[in-house]
Amino acid sequence: MIRTLAPLLIAVSLTACQSLPGVDPDIGDNTVLLSAQHCLEEPVGDNNRIHYGPCLKITEINGNKPAVRDDGFIALPVGQPFTIETACVYRLADGRPIPATVETATFPVRADTFSRGGRRWYLHAHRQARGVIGCSPTLAPSVYPLEKTD
Repeated sequence: MIRTLAPLLIAVSLTACQSLPGVDPDIGDNTVLLSAQHCLEEPVGDNNRIHYGPCLKITEINGNKPAVRDDGFIALPVGQPFTIETACVYRLADGRPIPATVETATFPVRADTFSRGGRRWYLHAHRQARGVIGCSPTLAPSVYPLEKTD
């Protein structure tokens, strides 16, 4: 039994190692995908309560409306500078947007911002979901806020 189980466990662990996150096979080596819009949220306390942070939407890239894919991402070439225009909006406690809080901000992408292709990126409205003011776009490879709020 142990002789049969050991090779099976080794095979399963090697398969798991090969499927670790990294370069997405659906994205070319010279392309990155940037989320067209993204909303921050953060759990609060141990009551499973969610604080709905600000949402950011990309409105223009180099003065043009971006081509958004079916999966909600924008394909961008690696190694090229861009000027991204964004709109941010705050949300009520139930997650609905507050239209009177819309702000715009520019996010510059340098030629070295995306050093390699094949990855998904997210432009957050801020570094954290709570206690923030204004629209301060921050680039991250994760959907989660970069900083937790105390």
